[in-house]
Amino acid sequence: MLQPLVAVSTDVKHVDNYDWHAAPKQYLEAAISAAGVFPVLVPSFGDRLDLDQLLASVDGVLMTGSRSNVHPSLYGAEATEANGPYDPARDSTTLPLIRKAIEYGVPLLAICRGIQELNVALGGTLATEIQERPGSLDHRAPVSENQDERFGIRQSVSIKPGTCLAGVFGAGDIMVNSVHRQAIDLPGSRLQVEAVAADGTVEAVSVKDARAFAVGVQWHPEYWVHSDNNSAKIFRAFGDAVRAHALARTGVQTAAE
Repeated sequence: MLQPLVAVSTDVKHVDNYDWHAAPKQYLEAAISAAGVFPVLVPSFGDRLDLDQLLASVDGVLMTGSRSNVHPSLYGAEATEANGPYDPARDSTTLPLIRKAIEYGVPLLAICRGIQELNVALGGTLATEIQERPGSLDHRAPVSENQDERFGIRQSVSIKPGTCLAGVFGAGDIMVNSVHRQAIDLPGSRLQVEAVAADGTVEAVSVKDARAFAVGVQWHPEYWVHSDNNSAKIFRAFGDAVRAHALARTGVQTAAE
């Protein structure tokens, strides 16, 4: 029994005089323990990478969250210092990888920055500093040095009936965390809105014509997969889709958690 490989996006960060291509531990832990897959980090080198070869070798793609934002020029807006920081190397890698994963029918789970990348990759736009919009909730993390407090489950989102996520959670309200200051504005034409917050903010989407699981969520299920059943459910659903793709691609049964 083998663990199927899943490609994981990376941020580029300058630390200790080195440029690191890295992903937060929580996503990797959730991939291994809840999805039951083998996460493989994809360096952010843009068109220097053969993404076709990559997608012929993996059975899933995981887009992580990040402090950085998608560069506004990619959806027809103006970049400002207040809307940063940006990570153009990541953008140059993740957007084409998302498009190709959908094209090839490789299961995709996109979280936080990932759902925003998914939307931009498919022609949508983003709204920045959404807490400043009239009638909007404050979706930012509470001010705290304690990560558990910052990522606390405190916000309700409504899962729409008949959607992909209704099959994962059931339709109706679930409680999630909320750690973002921008969100989907105009959804890409190929996206279906799966869940919204009480103020109408888009919290989850799926790709309407995808041949495999292709879902983005604005919240952070990776943080609580060991203690919150709904957080674990979405990673298990992704893992099941990855294993189904691996079986169809190779005929080899792969291991669940």
